[in-house]
Amino acid sequence: MWVKLSPAEGTYNDGPGETGVKIAVLGTGNVGGALGRRWAQAGHDVFFGARDPNGAEARAVLDRAGERARVGTCADAIAAADVVLLAIPWDQTRAVLQAAGSLRGKILMDCINPLTSDLTGVTLGHTTSAAEQIAEWFPEARVVKAFNTLSAATMENPQYGDLHAHVFICGDDEEAKATVQQLAAALGFDPIECGPLKLARHLEPLAALYVYLAVFQGWGGDCAFRMLRR
Repeated sequence: MWVKLSPAEGTYNDGPGETGVKIAVLGTGNVGGALGRRWAQAGHDVFFGARDPNGAEARAVLDRAGERARVGTCADAIAAADVVLLAIPWDQTRAVLQAAGSLRGKILMDCINPLTSDLTGVTLGHTTSAAEQIAEWFPEARVVKAFNTLSAATMENPQYGDLHAHVFICGDDEEAKATVQQLAAALGFDPIECGPLKLARHLEPLAALYVYLAVFQGWGGDCAFRMLRR
């Protein structure tokens, strides 16, 4: 059962939107909250999957996201959506998805990074990746790696002067990648299609570099990667 939690609004209209994509966002933290809120405000139907749908974190996310957002369990969210954003810790991913029901035909946007506990590297990389592991565990899903090299601050606002942050995207399903590119562009990102899913072996260590610069070199979250060409 979906729950509309904002006390300022009445009961949620349960009918689907006439336009837009039905997106499940698994996770209501900084990453899931930022992307899910912005997609909802851009006209998509966003279904947050939360460990505690009635908790304070879920309430805060919904208060910001507006009328096109709902919250329930992860199983509720996946069942109601065509596209799923994974914004949960890497060590919880397999168990959460196994418990959440069928992923058949759904586009799985993986923005997870398998970072070491000290944030200085990744536990997988170069010969495999978290994205490839997810695709192996759930072959019925259409896995696309995306949004993993961005901070939550850049997810909130991808504009840097006259430029916009790049989103690197890879996957083995061309139609799924095209959908993810459209969802990224709708939020003001410049998407770059990088190739097959095995390129996640490089994107996840790139995210570890970003974390190292942001956390240990003092750059903070208001910085982003962008490819330049001439």
